Amino acid sequence: MTAEPMHDWPYPWPRPPEGGYTVDDLLTLPDLPPHTELIDGSLVFVSPQKEFHTLMLFLLEAGLRALVPDDLRVRREMAVVIDRQNSPVPDVCVVKATATGPGRTRYGVEDVVLAIEVVSPESASRDRDTKPHKYARAGIGHYWLVDSPAGENRPVLSTYQLDPDKRSYVLTGIHHDRLVLDVPFPIDIDLTAIDKL
Repeated sequence: MTAEPMHDWPYPWPRPPEGGYTVDDLLTLPDLPPHTELIDGSLVFVSPQKEFHTLMLFLLEAGLRALVPDDLRVRREMAVVIDRQNSPVPDVCVVKATATGPGRTRYGVEDVVLAIEVVSPESASRDRDTKPHKYARAGIGHYWLVDSPAGENRPVLSTYQLDPDKRSYVLTGIHHDRLVLDVPFPIDIDLTAIDKL
């Protein structure tokens, strides 16, 4: 008896090398889907996003761009190289202006001031646990996690700041209607504006 394939895939899945993929592989493998992440040597593909996710990215990106100081830049869905086997793709990040340029495909972790993840059902565990742990261990000073209560189109944005001694994040606030912060720079974003997008 011969085992039948479970699916009729239009292409073969890449086989990981012994020890897992590296950042070099991520950048050279042909035909990877956009925004493919590398977590612990494994490729992670992004699933189609819900409207809430897209609207939150637009709201945060536009809000931060209007407020960011001249020495920083706001970027969306760009790879951040943490180490040889980890290159996550934050939904939005704030990076040093000196690290940017039209040919960039990724940023070094040392260039990232703030990483933001908007929770999707398929990425919940990575956004709530895996990524913040890796971001903190790598020294990214600020992390924001955006979620929405089940069945609602309203954001709940949690802000975290790095405890440099423990290399872990400390919760600094939970924001529902308005995001007002002094760090990493003065921020005031109306989160209810998602209803108008």
